[in-house]
Amino acid sequence: MAEQQESRAPDVEDEANEMLDLTACVRTQQWWSTVFGRSSGPIAHKHSVTTQILMGGAAGWCVGYLFQRVGKITATAVGGGFLLLQIANHSGYVQVDWKKVEKDVNKAKRHLKKNTSKAAPEINTFIEEATEFVKKNIVVSSGFIGGFLLGLAS
Repeated sequence: MAEQQESRAPDVEDEANEMLDLTACVRTQQWWSTVFGRSSGPIAHKHSVTTQILMGGAAGWCVGYLFQRVGKITATAVGGGFLLLQIANHSGYVQVDWKKVEKDVNKAKRHLKKNTSKAAPEINTFIEEATEFVKKNIVVSSGFIGGFLLGLAS
């Protein structure tokens, strides 16, 4: 009887350790389907309104907080650069040809005005996709905007 149990044990182990062919799984199923579920439609079909607002709010707060920090660092760097340029100009280390600067700025303005009438098709496509996402997920988008504003304020 013990011999029968020993002979069955390897079969049980083989079934328990069955190999999974990942290449077949990858071909038939996308990775985001595994993570987020089978439905790849709007989030509104998968979660309650409270969950959507909380997810959007948390994501918005994180983005707003980072935007605030990066914005402060950028403003400090740009403002400090202009301050140092003015100090160097006043001390005589740097001579700025303001007429040439004004001429180049006006040239850049004309160039921008001429080219802003025709937007790149990639930008239009991105705007359309973003608008469609916001329409499909209005609750999450509202939570994101609220969280973003709170993140900027904190």
